[in-house]
Amino acid sequence: MALAAALAGPTAAREPASAVPARPDDRTIVHVLNRAGFGPRPGDVAHVRQIGLEVWIEQQLQPERIPDAAVEARLRSYETLDLSSSEIAQQYFLPAKRARKARKAEQGKRAEQGKAEEAGTVVGPNFSSAGTSADAMPPEMKRARQVLVELSAQKIVRAVYSDRQLEEVLTDFWFNHFNVYAGKGMTRVFVTEYEREAIRPHVLGRFRDLLGATAKSPAMLFYLDNARSSRAGADMERRRGRGGRASRGGARFASAGINENYARELMELHTLGVDGGYTQQDVVNVARAFTGWTIAGSRKADAGRFLFNPRMHDPGEKLVLGHRINAGGGIEDGEQVLDILASHPSTATFICTALARRFVADTPPASVVDRATAVFRRTGGDLRAVTRAILTSPEFFAPGSYRAKVKTPFDFVVSALRATGADIRQPVPLERTMRELGMPLYFCQPPTGYKDTAEAWVNTGALINRMNFAVALAANTFRGVVVSDPLPDRNRADAETAVDVFLNGEASDATRATIQRAATSAQVVALALGAPEFQRR
Repeated sequence: MALAAALAGPTAAREPASAVPARPDDRTIVHVLNRAGFGPRPGDVAHVRQIGLEVWIEQQLQPERIPDAAVEARLRSYETLDLSSSEIAQQYFLPAKRARKARKAEQGKRAEQGKAEEAGTVVGPNFSSAGTSADAMPPEMKRARQVLVELSAQKIVRAVYSDRQLEEVLTDFWFNHFNVYAGKGMTRVFVTEYEREAIRPHVLGRFRDLLGATAKSPAMLFYLDNARSSRAGADMERRRGRGGRASRGGARFASAGINENYARELMELHTLGVDGGYTQQDVVNVARAFTGWTIAGSRKADAGRFLFNPRMHDPGEKLVLGHRINAGGGIEDGEQVLDILASHPSTATFICTALARRFVADTPPASVVDRATAVFRRTGGDLRAVTRAILTSPEFFAPGSYRAKVKTPFDFVVSALRATGADIRQPVPLERTMRELGMPLYFCQPPTGYKDTAEAWVNTGALINRMNFAVALAANTFRGVVVSDPLPDRNRADAETAVDVFLNGEASDATRATIQRAATSAQVVALALGAPEFQRR
């Protein structure tokens, strides 16, 4: 642990002793690469063996120190990743909206002239439909689609190629924890900036900072309707201006009064947990505290950014979880609520349970949760310290944790690409594969996010789709991806090599027999990737 303390600073020195083996076998190294990353690439196990497992973990906990030139080069041609939400709206979504409006007007004009209706059916494609093919889209619609295509592509590219593997795992975890649904209206305008600025910079920082960044993100404000939450009263209706829309300075949202959606999910899903000790009255008062937290309108210099609108705020006294928030406050009412929730004992337990579920087991041992919770509370929610405590715990390295987790579709696709040394030349088909596997990226509708437990992903249809992907990948027929030689050792039987390369030499008799019946090397690879052992991490 001396090396870990030296690398990580004073916080690590106060943590429990590390259980990381000094001389780990390859099985243990693969276990860590599968949990703290998206699985080994060719050469990764040998690299970790050379530098030491504890050193590798500490390096991953300091991602800013790891060069990532390969990923940066692959992402250089993506136009939208560094744009603000306002720029994305102006350059991509508003032109598409105008094109759609013009097309509908033209269709209406033709209908009036009796030229667009034939046998009761309007002639021509409906470009407002989600099923519209890319080839039939006008240019403006294709450009709007590019935003989410590039966002999904960068997620896959980073996960496959980044040397900052733990950062990518945690970015995926925390986005899912603070899920927003890109299919809900304006959320798609904000989601690129949401992941880039609210999630990614804070995954190994303070939980309170991460919580605050998500609370003020326009993506979250729009998705859970807080942008339109305002104190009730006829005087507010007069101030909103024409048509009962939001007050001057904020984005134009329909009048709504106080909206409890964000307040409820903030406590149930983001912090305390469903059994965290809050009441319906707490939900009401938290919602009141966040009135006025909205989004700057298009006429403002900071359009599309967080805005506190005092005209929408309820300044009355509030009682939240036994804490009194005095009357007459403004934006600080919401900040006080975030402080209360971030420091609450239930939050520490809830967050540490979720992290232990991701890294250790679907039902993590109480001992690792308790240990991580103690670190969370002692360090004021230092997520780097909490993550270290879990990744260096005895429970993480216990034999029962090995292959105890079923890979989500994203885990499976990325790990297969990494294991085969695949060269992704066009990520779009991979994004389509994620939809076919039941996990469309950035399109999980409920605020709970995608489940991280086995029952959500183990069914016959899902496993067949995984095998179909494995077959196409191994046969080099998957569009946009090239696999050169996933079985480099031609001095041994292909089946034996595949078990070693993809399954770390550990497979059941049934799996070995299945792979041995393969007629070609491509079939060998496909069967190894589709094996039950490869579906687990």
